Amino acid sequence: MNVQEKLSELHQEGNYRSLTHLQHEGCYVFKEGKKYLNLSSNDYLGIASKIDLRNEFLSSLDIPSSGFSASASRLQTGSYPEYKLLEEKLRLLYHTESAIVFNSGYHANTGILPAMTDNKSLILADKLVHASIIDGIRLSSAKSIRYRHNDYQQLERLVHDHASCYEQIIIVTESIFSMDGDEADLPRLCQIKKRYPHVMLYVDEAHAFGIRGASGLGCAEENGCIADIDFLVGTFGKALASVGAFVVCSNLIRECLINRMRTFIFTTALPPINVSWSLFILEKLPHFSAQRKYVKTISQRLRRQLPRTAGSSHIVPMLIGGNDDCVRISQELAGYGFFASAIRPPTVPAGTARIRFSLSANIPENEIERLIQTLAKIQPL
Repeated sequence: MNVQEKLSELHQEGNYRSLTHLQHEGCYVFKEGKKYLNLSSNDYLGIASKIDLRNEFLSSLDIPSSGFSASASRLQTGSYPEYKLLEEKLRLLYHTESAIVFNSGYHANTGILPAMTDNKSLILADKLVHASIIDGIRLSSAKSIRYRHNDYQQLERLVHDHASCYEQIIIVTESIFSMDGDEADLPRLCQIKKRYPHVMLYVDEAHAFGIRGASGLGCAEENGCIADIDFLVGTFGKALASVGAFVVCSNLIRECLINRMRTFIFTTALPPINVSWSLFILEKLPHFSAQRKYVKTISQRLRRQLPRTAGSSHIVPMLIGGNDDCVRISQELAGYGFFASAIRPPTVPAGTARIRFSLSANIPENEIERLIQTLAKIQPL
């Protein structure tokens, strides 16, 4: 591969990226001394900047026994007691048989499907699932078909047509889709799954865990269908302001993952102190209902002002189309003090570049109003 040629192509396509170094202060970021409202963060509950929570956590720690490194994989000496406490808490919250924690959402999604499938398996995945799930599908030996986004009639046909050809079929979806901010119909997916004894359901709740549901457990809790999901994946690195991920599942699936999942077996475990922080926030999760309600309110307010915007979540995309126009609008927003990234291919399909507003509980309502007024100046709503 000619590296310089590839980079030049990215420049020409308007897809070249570079790292942005920022300082963070609550819902604001600072770049080269200028202050911006941060509209690109996944800190949905606004926890990441809460100094009082950090101080409470640190004061509760037994410092001598709080490791800053696990120093080994969990199958060697890295499975500290903190892991057991966190997994037990997840199991109890979700009322499932078991849970297991991973280093990241990417580790989870690239590792679970290869571990749980073989050439007698079929994966039916929504067209818009996250890149990490796509990579997991590619790493597996299973046959895969991507059904049209949220097209359950097509999905039902695919399940019906292939049910007798495979020992196992896994339907894969996100609950809230990260780029469009729309949602899967989880009750309908559960109905499809229940019609066949060898069909399983995999739901990535990365953008719903913490911010949706009465206790913050996600869209599955909101829809009352946790028990019908075989692989319910969540991440700690978004609404919970931590690091790592998990799946709640059956005991049998957990044992299989421990023995077959390469991204679990062959990596140093998360530091125990990070696992303790995740548990600390998880125990407080039911008490963030006011923050969840507020994010819903400001999301609905912004969404009503944007054309061609579907969905009902806290992820609110403004569809632009072309890469150059998208970068231009992002830069214009920056001129008004808003940090909102231009999302371009390959993250989204060609011709669907957008500004993705990711809303958080620590954004003041007057800033949402200022954003709406600014958008009207930049592009008529």
